[in-house]
Amino acid sequence: MVEKKVIFLFPGQGAQYPGMGLDFAELSADAKKVFDTASQIMGRDMIALIRDSDAETLKQTDYSQPAICTASLAAMVFLKEQGTVPIACAGFSLGEYPALYCAGILSMEDCFRLTDARGRAMQAAIEKIKAGFMGDPGEAPGMAAVIGLDPGQVEALMAEWKNSGLKDLYAANFNSSKQTAVSGTAEALTEAETRFKEAGAKRFLRLQVAGPFHSPLMKEAAEAFAPELDKVQFRDPAIMIFSNVTGKQINSGEEAKALALRQIVEALRWTDEEAELAALQPEALLEAGPGKVLQGLWRDTGNAVPCYAAGTAAEILELKKNISQGNNLSNQETK
Repeated sequence: MVEKKVIFLFPGQGAQYPGMGLDFAELSADAKKVFDTASQIMGRDMIALIRDSDAETLKQTDYSQPAICTASLAAMVFLKEQGTVPIACAGFSLGEYPALYCAGILSMEDCFRLTDARGRAMQAAIEKIKAGFMGDPGEAPGMAAVIGLDPGQVEALMAEWKNSGLKDLYAANFNSSKQTAVSGTAEALTEAETRFKEAGAKRFLRLQVAGPFHSPLMKEAAEAFAPELDKVQFRDPAIMIFSNVTGKQINSGEEAKALALRQIVEALRWTDEEAELAALQPEALLEAGPGKVLQGLWRDTGNAVPCYAAGTAAEILELKKNISQGNNLSNQETK
């Protein structure tokens, strides 16, 4: 993959699984240093956490966010050891923090400090939200996926409904041309389900997530996180990086810091980021971290440029082998 025009993508919460990234620590001293640094900064043994926790434990926000960040940075370090240096990077929600490190905006230590603080702030906000609905957990705010309407339609409909009085419903994730996630109160989601189906949505799928992410309903998490951001230096990017909030390139450290706070309470515009990445005309994109969610979202764009899994050492070494044999990345099967 040396001298190939490659973009790194970093996954978000939900991609985690027990054991993720540990193969990098076994094969690479530099990747092992990633785990050691994470453990030191966050005050817990990250190898033990990822190795010994079951899937349900790793779903907890204050565990999953630091764990995914650690596994993603280990994948990035291993990729670079194998000769792959990206021209640009982007991250999905939590994945923006490994991207901020990849772009040179954050030090590794500060990346872990902020990931840990963000996870704790969001978990505390979620627990407070749930505590307010102890009588009926089903009445707590949450998220749902609108399937079968394009993002522009979803956004236009929600603006119309807001003007006519529908409250507490927010666009949260513009994931692909086929799917947009919304956050809201239980009442707002129930009403939205009827309205979206009447507007032609094929499905309105309630998501099994911890809270109403990327919406103003997470305001308390943002308020708790803000003082932690103020403690950290954000440098200007060394390579191109793109924002969830704007969908556009981030041009300065100051801009990156402001967007990091906004990202907690504003919609994630992944489809806009994908369009910006496509305009760079890369030869391939690599999902550096656990899971394959971002590969699926990239396929939904219809772009012929492949996006490959790069979340395990075996996947990365196989890509390297194919390139060393003279195979073109674009001719390899997307996994």
